[in-house]
Amino acid sequence: MKQSLALKIMLQGKNILLTGAAGAGKTYCLNEFIKLAKEQGKYVSVTASTGLAASHLNGMTIHSWAGIGTKAYSNEIKFENFSEARKQVISNTDILVIDEISMLHDYRLDLVDYVCRVIRKNDTPFGGIQVVLCGDFSQLPPVNRPSERSGKFVVYSNVIKEAKFVVCYLSEQHRSRDNNLIRILNNIRSNKITEEDIKSLESCFVEYIDEESEETYLHTNNANVDAINNAKLEEIIEETISYQAKIIGDAYGGKILINSISVPENLDLKIGALVMTVKNHKYGKYVNGSIGKIVGFSEESYPIVEFLNGNTLAIEPELWDLMDGENIRASVSQIPLKLAWAVTVHKSQGMTLDSATINLSNAFIEGMGYVALSRVKDLKSLKLLGLNDIALKVSDESQAIDEKLRAASKKNEEKFAYLNNQEIKSVKKRRTRKTKKVEKDLTPWQAKIQNEKKKHINAYERWNKLDLADLSTYFLNGMSVEELSKTFGRSEKEILFKLKELFGEDFVNY
Repeated sequence: MKQSLALKIMLQGKNILLTGAAGAGKTYCLNEFIKLAKEQGKYVSVTASTGLAASHLNGMTIHSWAGIGTKAYSNEIKFENFSEARKQVISNTDILVIDEISMLHDYRLDLVDYVCRVIRKNDTPFGGIQVVLCGDFSQLPPVNRPSERSGKFVVYSNVIKEAKFVVCYLSEQHRSRDNNLIRILNNIRSNKITEEDIKSLESCFVEYIDEESEETYLHTNNANVDAINNAKLEEIIEETISYQAKIIGDAYGGKILINSISVPENLDLKIGALVMTVKNHKYGKYVNGSIGKIVGFSEESYPIVEFLNGNTLAIEPELWDLMDGENIRASVSQIPLKLAWAVTVHKSQGMTLDSATINLSNAFIEGMGYVALSRVKDLKSLKLLGLNDIALKVSDESQAIDEKLRAASKKNEEKFAYLNNQEIKSVKKRRTRKTKKVEKDLTPWQAKIQNEKKKHINAYERWNKLDLADLSTYFLNGMSVEELSKTFGRSEKEILFKLKELFGEDFVNY
């Protein structure tokens, strides 16, 4: 299916499963849909299964949005602990986008459905929200850990059958212009790798890592990634600034917490180090997976990071909590960064790299090679240190799912063919939030508020956390104060005041 038809189907308000090979333009199609839906006055919540994938769409993880965290069963969800802000966002959402769904467990999609039904008091799938799922099932499956509930691909969830998703399988290639790489990736997807494919990959073999190169290195396990990152840090002739994680409360619980999160217990940094954030910022200044370079240290000795999007921020310590029922058993405080010259193949899913050095000699799960190789645009951008047989396969289950989705998309292509002759209409509207009615007998202060609300509907309303996150994201992506004023229904003066409060006087140049 072409992007244009998929986009028109998505705008019909139906639940969508958007899929296709790596480089088919799924993220582009999503971004176009989100833009058009917002212009039509829809409230769109943008999420993904991982923080890195969410950062590409300026969104948050679906676990965070729905308030499910790492919970695995509906009886673990305590709605009384949901903030009013979270309830409002779920209640006001018209469209929910979830990207990189291949890594989302089936039971977690069912939990999202459960939360939406309860909060919205609507027993239809997702409480009546239009849901757009996006992903490639030839990529890596959900990670199952021994201590957690085991799960499968989201296509096996209960709600996906009930919600009548329309499958749109994008068939055109946009990321790669290298016919050889396209052929190899398609043959891996169908488990029909050829001798010609192997020879093409062997032409990319190198014997060692180029120490002078700044390109990303992908490996299959954390131990190798850590060794490479530490070696690259040693090469930098700058002072080392060290950060020791602080445990608050139960020491043993704190150790458990450190082992379960991505933050290093001992973090060594230098000016020039390539780093990645490992937690979402509470006000949306960065998200889990944002990449940048250390350019200095603040007066408080916090690392100053220049991110790939050009923003420069001092990174302050964050807090992680280990809960014991309703109580906090232990907390860990640490700078939310880790070295990022090398990343695991799992962490790379969703990235598009200009060039990469990849070691697949220890690939241990089908789909790993497909994910790694599809990060680059052509074979000229690829250096291979090793390759094993499993790296050139996808699972039989993935292949069967892919074939079913192709067939379903083909039927939908015929069913919605009439949309090919229709133009996409862009009607720019702004959705306003609901506010309480003002009493008839007004005090002078109430009269002033009422008068201001005629101009700015949310004037004098308290900011909630999710609106603050949206404000930060929109501002960092270039939205003007005037546009932010219209979006949030507040005066430009109030918007400017809040931006300076969030980012500081020097950061906000107005």
